[in-house]
Amino acid sequence: MKNFKSHHILVFAGLLAFTACKTNITTPTPTAGSANFSRYIAVGNSLTAGYADGGLYRDGQLNSYPSIIAKQMASVGGGTFTQPLFTEAQANGSGYVKLTGFDPTTGSPITTPVTTNLAVTGVTAVPGFGNVTTYTKYTGDLNNYGVPGIKLQQITYAPYGNLNGYFERLLPNPTPTNNTTYLDFVTAKPFTFFTDWLGNNDALGYATSGGAGDVLTDKAQFAALYQASIAKLVAGGTGGSGAKGAVATIPDVTTIPYFTTVTVPLILANVQKSAPTVTGLYINALVPGTTSTYAPRLATANDLIVLTFPTSKMGVPTGGIPYGLHPLNPIENQYVLDAAEQAMVKDYVVSYNNTIKSIAATNGLAVFDAYTFLTNVKANGLVVNGISLSSNFVSGGIFSLDGVHLTPRGYAIVANEFIKAINSKYGSSVPLADVSAYSGVKFP
Repeated sequence: MKNFKSHHILVFAGLLAFTACKTNITTPTPTAGSANFSRYIAVGNSLTAGYADGGLYRDGQLNSYPSIIAKQMASVGGGTFTQPLFTEAQANGSGYVKLTGFDPTTGSPITTPVTTNLAVTGVTAVPGFGNVTTYTKYTGDLNNYGVPGIKLQQITYAPYGNLNGYFERLLPNPTPTNNTTYLDFVTAKPFTFFTDWLGNNDALGYATSGGAGDVLTDKAQFAALYQASIAKLVAGGTGGSGAKGAVATIPDVTTIPYFTTVTVPLILANVQKSAPTVTGLYINALVPGTTSTYAPRLATANDLIVLTFPTSKMGVPTGGIPYGLHPLNPIENQYVLDAAEQAMVKDYVVSYNNTIKSIAATNGLAVFDAYTFLTNVKANGLVVNGISLSSNFVSGGIFSLDGVHLTPRGYAIVANEFIKAINSKYGSSVPLADVSAYSGVKFP
């Protein structure tokens, strides 16, 4: 009994000694650093709005990257963040597509349009422009100014609120009576912090149309407009006393599944199942060294076919000439971003990004280099919280069913990259979002 007691005392003494010597672990107090997040606004296009699966709808809005950033800012003084949400009764907004299955023969995903509970109010014919789909108006405070479709080129164009239904729904007047520029609209109230991801559509529109339905914004015009917009944003809006912010570069369009899923070798292999003597596909391609001269030639694996290409057209004769299998009936350029077009787009995007980074440096802004980040994801994939992700269509988890915009998980990843840039630049400690809490493509 005596020996047991002595042993017990020695063990207890040892525990006291261990307790006295152990290192105290303290969690740093979250801080905003030199930034002020009390009124954060987000400026940008469809990516900023939360567009996904080919449409803008409530669930996508709720999982937009600005909304995720704002949630994380709450612990370091971030204020209320209001978005122009569609109502629950009109939760499907503009409509979108959902995954309903897979083709049993090819394994290709099958998508179905969602056409109920929309917020569409009609189609208005605008003279000299065309038809504009309009949506139920949003009224109230606003922090997320993302407008799907907008280019940097259009932010100072006063009639633009009559030509874009997503912008029109944020303005008080119906089309065609609006006369407020986007830049004036987003800076009409004071704010303390902003994110800006404008400029994507200045290259993307040309690329997704295969160079057939849009043009690349002039480099000098892009630089002038970016300078003007940043000058107004860092002023902090009307009545503001200055704002800090974060900007993002423009991704390389060839890194998105819209251009990497339906490939020339894949189409050719499918054609050869019924026509084994076919050795190549013909496309109508940009002649190298020109900007608008096209001629038919054999496609190579370096030519990118758009995700929406109707493969059922292959081999179907027009005037006796099989589509895509003869130089007299090539795949139209609207379905192909050929090698020469890719080189042109890359040249412009590199110029745009040099402008963005230079102006950001001059104004002391944080930069999320989306170009480098998404290029690395395409090349190497990404592992976050033990989850393996990639740029692959559907299975990759990052890109939604339109092959351009992101899933909630993809938007959470982007939010975290913005937050990392903000923390690094301003000495803040905004916590990162839990990427695993956000979903990828929803399977049936």
